[in-house]
Amino acid sequence: MKGPYRGSFTALPTPFRDGAVDFAALQRLVDFQLENGTDGLVAAGSTGEGVTLAPHERLAVIEFCVGAARGRAPVIAGVGSSDTRVACELARAATRTGAHGLLVSTPAYNKPQQRGMVAHFGAVARASTLPVVLYNIPGRTGVDLLPATVATISSEHANVVAIKEAGTTLARVKELVALGTIDVLLGEDSWIADGIPLGAVGVIGVASNVVPALVKALVQDLLRGNTRQAPAHVERLAPLVAALFVEPNPAPLKHALAAMGLCRNELRLPLVPVESATAERLQSALRVAGVTLA
Repeated sequence: MKGPYRGSFTALPTPFRDGAVDFAALQRLVDFQLENGTDGLVAAGSTGEGVTLAPHERLAVIEFCVGAARGRAPVIAGVGSSDTRVACELARAATRTGAHGLLVSTPAYNKPQQRGMVAHFGAVARASTLPVVLYNIPGRTGVDLLPATVATISSEHANVVAIKEAGTTLARVKELVALGTIDVLLGEDSWIADGIPLGAVGVIGVASNVVPALVKALVQDLLRGNTRQAPAHVERLAPLVAALFVEPNPAPLKHALAAMGLCRNELRLPLVPVESATAERLQSALRVAGVTLA
């Protein structure tokens, strides 16, 4: 391992009540995760609707999660932005909140060249001494952070310790592991069973919001090389993972968490609640996973 992050990390949603951040619900979500053994938390990332949080809200969410965790697990702050200056300022501010690390996504929409991403991530890495996790999610950002670029960034900045790889292929995971310069965290729940045997050291996932103990058990078994129980874990988990991504994340997730009584089913536009067919599929998947509903 090159960095401190290993195991099952949960990308938390940001709960809302009447348009504002619902901090009481956020406390419930953090407690639910840590009571069920989750190894770490990500605040204000993609699942946390970070792009529709005002900067002061984003930092308030990060700071609240740090306080709510009370040192029980590391909190990684989502500080991605399409404007490098904003990402750097968020990185500096997140550092002051007591966050353990930074999750920095590739810039969306403006589609920088690979050398532009070297400069972007380098600037953010220099803005803080915290461990940095790169985040490649081309399906959302429109740009792909290539392995050669990852190698350049990680070789130039010692605090760039990991990459969350999402939405390309398992072959890409294998390429990144082969670099030997950076830890690989899976950004797709459906890759856990195959990605960890390839050398990934964990997952930053969505399904663990709903079934944290189940995801933790699967990840830890695979990290220890104990594959005997993995098929049973995957069988319980697979319908839920599929249902959580029928519509854009975190809309299905918030529906599921509302059904569990953990937060309201409220999103910020342009996201809207799921269709009735997705809701029915989620209900079925929750039953298969053994989730108790409110």
